Amino acid sequence: MSTPIQEPTPGSLTGLRVIEISTSVAAPFGGQILGDLGAEVIKIERQAGDDTRKWAPPAWNGESIAFMSFNRNKKSVVLDYKTDEGKKILIDLLRDADVLVQNLRPGALAKAGFTWEYLHELNPRLIYCEMSGYGHTGPRAMQPAYDPLLQAFSGIVSMTGEDGGEPARVPVSLLDMGTGMWMAMSVLEALRRRDMTGHGCHVQNSLLQTALTWITSPLIGIAAGNPAPRRLGSGFRGVVPYGAFPTADGHIFISAGNDDIFRRLLGAIDAQDLGEREGFTTNPERVENRKLVQDVLGERTSQFTLDELLVRLKAANVPHSPVNTVDMVYRDEQVKATGMLQPLPHPVVEDLEVVNLPVTFDGQYPPLTKCPPALGEDTVEVLAALGRSEDEIRALIADGVVRAATEQAPA
Repeated sequence: MSTPIQEPTPGSLTGLRVIEISTSVAAPFGGQILGDLGAEVIKIERQAGDDTRKWAPPAWNGESIAFMSFNRNKKSVVLDYKTDEGKKILIDLLRDADVLVQNLRPGALAKAGFTWEYLHELNPRLIYCEMSGYGHTGPRAMQPAYDPLLQAFSGIVSMTGEDGGEPARVPVSLLDMGTGMWMAMSVLEALRRRDMTGHGCHVQNSLLQTALTWITSPLIGIAAGNPAPRRLGSGFRGVVPYGAFPTADGHIFISAGNDDIFRRLLGAIDAQDLGEREGFTTNPERVENRKLVQDVLGERTSQFTLDELLVRLKAANVPHSPVNTVDMVYRDEQVKATGMLQPLPHPVVEDLEVVNLPVTFDGQYPPLTKCPPALGEDTVEVLAALGRSEDEIRALIADGVVRAATEQAPA
């Protein structure tokens, strides 16, 4: 059983109830954001639990890192709302809820009887957030999807990877997590609208819409008649040098955003002779001769160790960064100084650390009040709050309508 770890400073969503019917990443991440901002988030799970509970390895003391990454500050209720009794329980929860978030297969919740029209009639103040893969209209609207599939469909994979190499996905869930972020922002907007009108609204977003937002500039470039962006590895279409360059013992990322910085870079790596070389003088020339410039500069940077270049580029005021691995990031003093990584007491994972929301209020991160819950950890508490007696709860458990964590079930 998870326990509160601190007396929280209430967030602006304190007092609001969010029902989250979700799995995987997008909706759970959005629900976690709302929980961090103070909402009571009740996560409805099926008997087997959220898929991410079994996404392991990697795991920490047997607990899925994927699940722990996206489900703090929530209560877990296992409920089969496709049964008559389960449907009544979900109706009771939604009747007084402020927000419903779901990312089930397209049409699944409506098929169970919970259409927007029904929900709005049941609770006119309810904000219903519905996530999908490809959007809610069009020939692919009913097609289920995952983050890497939408990375491929949206063109992101076509732009990722080395020039001449194979396409590559961005190895983080940028569309899932981005869609969760947009959902959370949409809830804040919908709450403001409700303040003005007294009514909730139907919010829809999708991984495809998130992807199209991330590729705003390339899309506008196509509209202007430019060719589709090609793979440039770590490079950038409009600036050279801009990307990772070899050192004697690693790689360093260099960004020379204008010609003055480029000249300072040449001084820092003892390459002033390149300043007047054909194809090197101005940024448009360097972009035109991208491969030549990158190869020649790479030969020069590889003559220094990473530490030597870090010192030289800092002294020359050239934007740069070591190419860190994630374990290096975890140990980095600047990362530690941000306070983003925070301990969170957990009954099974003794030294659990989680990543805060990337924002502080008056210097403080939103409080972490509850670690990711065990499956069904809060079922009994939530049912009791709805007025179900111990006998009724025992019967619901026996019938398989709900499930409770062992230590939480009525004796």
